[in-house]
Amino acid sequence: MELLVIVVFVLGYLAITLEHTLKVDKLVPALVMMAISWAIIALNIDSFSNWFSPAIHGLVDGFANLAYDAKMHLMEETLLHHLGKTAEILVFLIGAMTIVEIIDYFNGFSVIKNLINYKKKKTILWIFCGLAFILSAIIDNLTATIVLISILQKVVSDKNMRLWYAGLIIIAANAGGAWSPIGDVTTTMLWIGDKVSTIELIYYLLIPSIVCMIVPTVIASFLPQFKGDIELNKSTDTDSDKYSSKMLILGLSAIIFVPIFKVVTHLPPYIGMMLSLGVVSVFAEIFSNSKYSLSKITSSDSSSHHSPVHKALTTIEMPSILFFLGILMAVGALESLGVLFEFATDLKQTIALDVLVILMGVGSAIIDNVPLVAASLGMFTEPMDHPLWHFIAYSAGTGGSMLIIGSAAGVVAMGMEKINFFWYLKKISWLALIGFISGAAVFVLIRDFI
Repeated sequence: MELLVIVVFVLGYLAITLEHTLKVDKLVPALVMMAISWAIIALNIDSFSNWFSPAIHGLVDGFANLAYDAKMHLMEETLLHHLGKTAEILVFLIGAMTIVEIIDYFNGFSVIKNLINYKKKKTILWIFCGLAFILSAIIDNLTATIVLISILQKVVSDKNMRLWYAGLIIIAANAGGAWSPIGDVTTTMLWIGDKVSTIELIYYLLIPSIVCMIVPTVIASFLPQFKGDIELNKSTDTDSDKYSSKMLILGLSAIIFVPIFKVVTHLPPYIGMMLSLGVVSVFAEIFSNSKYSLSKITSSDSSSHHSPVHKALTTIEMPSILFFLGILMAVGALESLGVLFEFATDLKQTIALDVLVILMGVGSAIIDNVPLVAASLGMFTEPMDHPLWHFIAYSAGTGGSMLIIGSAAGVVAMGMEKINFFWYLKKISWLALIGFISGAAVFVLIRDFI
């Protein structure tokens, strides 16, 4: 029966990687394989000889000899554990996404757009890459990419130049997300799973991530495409809001506050995120009432009076949330059967860990990095802040830049700018590969010699 669950997972995984070919959103196979996997386990609980308990972080002794009721009780406890851990990540992401949408509601990111008023292509490249690196560490790499591509489309009219800028933005955003506990979904998973702490994560990954961003950007600066000047579009924003800068500062500060809250209180990060969302929502409602106090007299458009918080909640990426639910719970099914534990034991005996983690980074460019990291949580038993976890965070976070479909940032940029897969493979992938290898080498140096 273990083989049947593995087959279901492989087929679902394959459907996820081929979502663009099948034209089926990846959340569908993720949810289906989750439900089928756990259904197979529940209906055939007596057929399994091993059971991995997250409570003891190991296989349950004598599981095969337990009574049916005891096995079902153990399965229900394990299922509830995985649901709880998954819910922590999902609630955290919902809060972060909502805060970002509230910032956007008040046109807060226009403040960043107004800072871009240079003409040299090389200067603009460094501005966008620097912003991508910084913003992705604060608001996550997916959201940072959406914000910067939107700004790019407003300030650069040359389609070909936008493709080059977008490619380097993807690399920088993924590099920036790797060293922050809230910068990438995979890093957040490791952080919430108590595999890495904020201080140690920054210590190990900040410099490698900077190298991963800077090396490709420096090389790109010498390419013919970034020589000379470019004509920028003049600002066409007519809906600037007097609260834009205030909401931008408030929202970003609220997100940055979450790791601090966790360190001080030792509570799970999603509680701090909910506190931040509550504070931002209060100010959003206050600003919104003030903003529309006059328009209620002069305008008959009642649609402008809705709550900014309600508006933000209707625009967050719920398909992504459901995808994470499906994939994390499906991986939890494999972990519960002891499949990942035994697989990791075999790998450790045949492949050096550094090579394995680098291959994981390459793999994240081909297939989604979320299930790879989710699998690693069940494969390895190293303690919190072991260098292995930090290397996994780096590889999974930055390795996806090597292909346009290898990261959430790449996929969203692909959709927004209609970037061709093979154009990216030819023009950008080699830059991402050099950055990935350079950062990995720096990580090894920091780990072994500093």
